Amino acid sequence: MADNQEPAITEDFLSAALKTRLNATHVEVTDMSGGCGASFTSLIVSPDFVGKNSLKRHRLVNAALKEEIARIHAWSAKCQTPDEYEKEKAATGGNDGPPMDGTNAQGKVEGVTQ
Repeated sequence: MADNQEPAITEDFLSAALKTRLNATHVEVTDMSGGCGASFTSLIVSPDFVGKNSLKRHRLVNAALKEEIARIHAWSAKCQTPDEYEKEKAATGGNDGPPMDGTNAQGKVEGVTQ
């Protein structure tokens, strides 16, 4: 019998998918669920976002990860063009990663026991 099990949703899996599917030049994905793959936040830099507003950028990401997003509990994405990323990186000294609201310094959701 063939094994029809879907690949695990991990930071590396999502990062590789985004780089391939959106021509992303920089991707940071953080598992906010403590490793169970239920909640992720991300920073995605792609030239495909040029000329698109925030809603259109997020629609591109959601379409690119349609199957994966259906299998996880929570997903957030910060979408930037390469120029926007470079400007923010220069302004923040490189501290411009994905949104980490509600998490501790280790990237884990606060108030969750495992």
